[in-house]
Formats: sequence, C-alpha cells, structure tokens
Amino acid sequence: MAFVNGVTNAPRNRLLAALPPEDFNRLRPRLDVVQLPGRATLYAPGEPITAVHFIETGYVSMLSYLSSGDAIEVGGVGPEGITGLPVLFGDDSDTCEAVMNGPGPGPGPGPGTALRMDAGLFCAELDRTPAFRSLLMRTALYQHRQVARMAACNGRHSTDQRLARWLLTAQDRSGGGPFPMTHELLATMLGVRRAGVTVAAGLFQRAGLIHYGRGHIQVTDRTGLEARACECYGLARQALDQLFGAKGQPQALSCH
Repeated sequence: MAFVNGVTNAPRNRLLAALPPEDFNRLRPRLDVVQLPGRATLYAPGEPITAVHFIETGYVSMLSYLSSGDAIEVGGVGPEGITGLPVLFGDDSDTCEAVMNGPGPGPGPGPGTALRMDAGLFCAELDRTPAFRSLLMRTALYQHRQVARMAACNGRHSTDQRLARWLLTAQDRSGGGPFPMTHELLATMLGVRRAGVTVAAGLFQRAGLIHYGRGHIQVTDRTGLEARACECYGLARQALDQLFGAKGQPQALSCH
C-alpha cells in the first residue's frame, strides 16, 4: 500500500460524492489517497481494522475462510462503497478478509486507489456529521442485502450464470476495461472447482462474450453476457440505484 497525497479533487467514490459539499469538505483533510496493489490485504480476519477505505478505482473482495483453508467471496466493494464497516457498529475487527482484487480503469495491471481514513478519526466523524452516519447506515444495509442475495445465488444458480453475474459486476467496478483474473481466482470467488470455471469461461469465449489470456479478462459482448447472467445481477444494480437515487444522491428515508 502506497500513500500518494492528500485529496485535492472531487471524490470518485459514490458514497463520498453523495454527501453535501460542506460535509465532504470537512472530511477532506482526514482522507489520504492510497494505491492498493492487486491482492493487497486491507485487513485480515480477527485482526484490528486500523482504517476504512473508500474505494475510488478497482474493487475489493470480502473473503470468508473455512477451517480447511478454503475461501469463498461473500461480498464485494467497489467505487460505490467502503471497507471496514464493522467499525461503524463499534467493532474493531471482522470475520472476513478484505483483499484488493483488481485495478482501476486504464491499460495494464496498475493498482486500484482508495481514500483512506484512520478508524479513530472515522468514529469521531460519525458523531460529528449526521449525514455521514446516515449514508453509511444505508450503505451497510445495501451490503447486507447483497450478501443475502449472493448466498441465494450461490445455492441455486448454475456456475455459468454466477460467472456471468460476477464478470459483469467486476467490469462495473473496474471501469469497463480488462481486469486481472485467473481461473483459480475465479473458482475461489465463486466457491466452485476450477474445472467448472474453465468450462464456463471457455463457453463464454467461444460465444464471443469475453476474451481472456495472460491472466486478464475483457468483456466483449456485455448485452450477451447479461442474457447469460441470473437475475441477481439486475437486482444488485437496482439496489445500488435505490441507494444513491437517480441523480447520485441518497434517497430520503422516513420512519413510521
């Protein structure tokens, strides 16, 4: 992880961009721009979460481990969200590992980027900025719903449907360009055997939906890939639109 400099531009993270300008300007001095190389661990299971990361480019996989050492992706965070949400609820660790799983847009396997905030400063700002806390609570609810949807998807949908869903989501989070990925890592993400991923990816490539080679995947026919995906991809996109609203602003909540 490399620190670059302070925040000088408007945020590319959708969560921060949805804040009122005066609230973001108050947070700005507490944010550091960091580069996150592929496979960098932001925090490990059971270890203290010392900082939260508002992802700007690339995407982070949340991995859950079994006693055998096998891992499966149970959630993901891209430029729409934040890592380290347990801190929001007063906890200082997680049962999952947060791993940078791809770069941002642009040629080559460059690092992803994020805006990093110290966990202690983050907690202080939650009390100081009600709009910040409210938006984060909505984000936590969104991520909870996505974990529930992913559990249903992994239990009921075929490998090729789930692979199409994962590739579309990865393309959204990586800015639309090619992203680094191997069949072995895809098998981990989906919780299936590598042979199953190889068969499904081969079918997609022969159909002209994707192109892969040298550890990178490019979606070449997005419409065709969406037709192969299960409904979970569309529902996830709909939930994200509901979180931020049509114009990128969080929709109002009302309690009855």
